[in-house]
Amino acid sequence: MLQRLMPRSDGFFDDFDAQCATTLEGTRMLHALLSDYRDVGNRVRALKAVGHQGDAVAKAAFTRLHREFITPFERIHIHALLSRIDEVLDFAHATASRLHAYELPECLPEATELSGLLVLCAEQVRDVVTCLRTIKQPERILTGCEALKRLRAQADEVLGAGLGRLFRSGVDPLTVMKWKGVYDLLETALDRCVDVAHGVEGVVLDHS
Repeated sequence: MLQRLMPRSDGFFDDFDAQCATTLEGTRMLHALLSDYRDVGNRVRALKAVGHQGDAVAKAAFTRLHREFITPFERIHIHALLSRIDEVLDFAHATASRLHAYELPECLPEATELSGLLVLCAEQVRDVVTCLRTIKQPERILTGCEALKRLRAQADEVLGAGLGRLFRSGVDPLTVMKWKGVYDLLETALDRCVDVAHGVEGVVLDHS
């Protein structure tokens, strides 16, 4: 029943797969940077190049959305999912760029941990979005969305601990502001992953 409600349009699913793969690559690069904090400028430029790849994938997907008459599910859901996945990559790159621009000499452990959780979220995004290709197992998709939300809740705990340690550290206020900006970008990237989960849930519930 569910499969009959999802007309074949593999091009859109190929776009989703490509965008998720590029986004996951970007989050892994960010985590690698924060885990081994050196050669920041070159590694930020490499992440920027991946960001351009993501933009190209998104542009092609949006063009397909405007040209094709048959879509696997509502256009508004397709547009929202494409946008949110792309924004995860955008904010990952923005985080790395901010570190470089602020010339922060070393990384904080909570920032590294948050970037690791962002990678896990991006992996979960890939998994649940891939499952939309057939929607044969809606329970599996919804379970994956719940797992993503739990990762986001875990990130909240890490973020709170990191901010608390930062404010108690006694470093100068400018450094506190710089790191607060970095944390905000990481938090927004994580939020966009949850937005993807909400969008996927909407698709599943509309077709169940």
